This record gives sequence, C-alpha cells and structure tokens, in this order.
Amino acid sequence: MKNKSVVNEAREIQIAVDLIQLGARLQLLQEETGLSRERLLRLYKEVKGESPSKGMLPYSTDWFMSWLPNIHSSLFMGIHHYLMKNAGVSSVEALIKSYRLYLEQVAVTTGENVLSITRAWFLVRFFDAKMLQLTACKERGRQFVVHTDELCGDYTCGICRPPSRAGKTKKAAQAEAATA
Repeated sequence: MKNKSVVNEAREIQIAVDLIQLGARLQLLQEETGLSRERLLRLYKEVKGESPSKGMLPYSTDWFMSWLPNIHSSLFMGIHHYLMKNAGVSSVEALIKSYRLYLEQVAVTTGENVLSITRAWFLVRFFDAKMLQLTACKERGRQFVVHTDELCGDYTCGICRPPSRAGKTKKAAQAEAATA
C-alpha cells in the first residue's frame, strides 16, 4: 500500500484547479493528476459550477498547420520550450505557466486566444511524440510549428506570407464595419 501524502494530494488538487480554471477538459485532468474521476468531477463542479463538457477531444496535428492556429501554436511552443529549458518546472506546471503567459500575450496583442488549454496540451504531446517540431522562418528567423520531417529548409511563416483569405472572417468584417 502506498503512503499517501497530504502535501502531494494538495499539490495535485491545486494543479487540477488551475487546469479547470483555464478550461481543461476532464480527460486532460485525469492524465495530468492522480486524482480519481469522481473526485475530479466534484472538483470541476465546485470550481466551475457546472459539469465538464463531454465529447471527443480534438486529435489532429493538421489543425496546428492552418494559418492562425499555427501562429498561436508557435507562440505558445516558444514560451513552453523556454520555460522547460530555463524555469526548472514539471511538465504540467510548464503547461499551466506557458498557457497563462500565452493568454497574457494574446490579450495585449489581438485579444483573441485561438489555442485552448486542451489543444495546447495536445500540442505538447505531439512534440513529445516527435510528430511536430519547430523550424525557423527564412525571413524572420522566428520558430514556427511544422510537421516533423517536413521539407522546410526554405520555410516562410504565415506572418511573412499570409494566405489570400487571411483575416477575412465574419468577425473581422464585423469589426471593420463597426469602425467605419
């Protein structure tokens, strides 16, 4: 029988609360903490005041390759890699801290966070599984998310060369109409 530590349990509960506040799905909580499903459900209801959403988790590396998600994913991974290398924190702590820094940066620049905590978690897992990697843009030198083993010696990012329909969403049209 394992010795239960009150301190370790409190740490796991705090991690779960942090993840719930950031919008994590139940499956992510189960993977990143040692708390039971029943305990996580009660904790989720206590923190959010509602049951967790149900359904399948997003699982595709392709989502991270489209224009806007790639920019946001690249920003997040830059922050995450820096924290993992320099902050001496655990993987889940780096996820939480990176995501909070990502949210702060997005609030200052665009105000629109494209990357959910669940997608950020999958992104980190895709990097750990070597399905995705970072590569430098030939024009800016900044690192961007690409598929592993993709031929990207001459890579140009979506900021330097946006697609023709970039920024032409309903939301952008409404914002433009509101300012006119």
